[in-house]
Amino acid sequence: MFLRSLEIIHKPATEKYPFSIPSIKHLETLEFKTNVTFLVGENGSGKSTLLEAIAYQCEFNTAGGSKNNLYEVDASHSSLGDHIRLSWMPKITNGFFLRAETFYHFASHLDTMPESLGYYGGRSLHKQSHGEAFLSLFRHRFGKKAIYLLDEPEAALSPARQLALLRIIKELEKDAQFIIATHSPILLGYPGAQILNFDEQPIQEIRYEDTMHYIVTRRFLENRQRVFDELFHEDGE
Repeated sequence: MFLRSLEIIHKPATEKYPFSIPSIKHLETLEFKTNVTFLVGENGSGKSTLLEAIAYQCEFNTAGGSKNNLYEVDASHSSLGDHIRLSWMPKITNGFFLRAETFYHFASHLDTMPESLGYYGGRSLHKQSHGEAFLSLFRHRFGKKAIYLLDEPEAALSPARQLALLRIIKELEKDAQFIIATHSPILLGYPGAQILNFDEQPIQEIRYEDTMHYIVTRRFLENRQRVFDELFHEDGE
């Protein structure tokens, strides 16, 4: 493990964004205890905001990429990045920040550097399906002694390919660190992972079986008709 913890510094007196987000407002320190950490919580709970801030401090392109990927995307500046301090042991500079929402721009950026495509499977990511491009990135670009920050990687992956991603993580885990913001109950099931719940203030560790992702998915799969009956029920009927 490389990144051990982070702490908030220079917290402003006013609750201006991003400190208007409850999880960020109440955050003082956060410890990473395993090589694979998942950030979970509802939309808007601050997962992506914190992940982007870590990427900023790692000097990765906050629009997605590594230190060497220089391109601009609107609103890619981290509003939290200047307010956190990272503790390393040892510090590393290798890694990658994946943002599902800006991956198209990253793929376009790579097309301007054809000599780099060999690191991503040898062909344009635009000439592959979204899911194929993600897996090509994971398989060919990811390696050892690096930190990987993934923001909702399941966005382009089928359930089977989410399992393929877990296998890649397993192959690299001993020599790499992963911090992943996700809504996927499949990814969250990775054995031995630390799960941090952004719906609690301050942010708390949570067991896989206690996450809403697991609870809702299991309930739906075990009795989807009952879930539909409750979901579509109208008063008076």
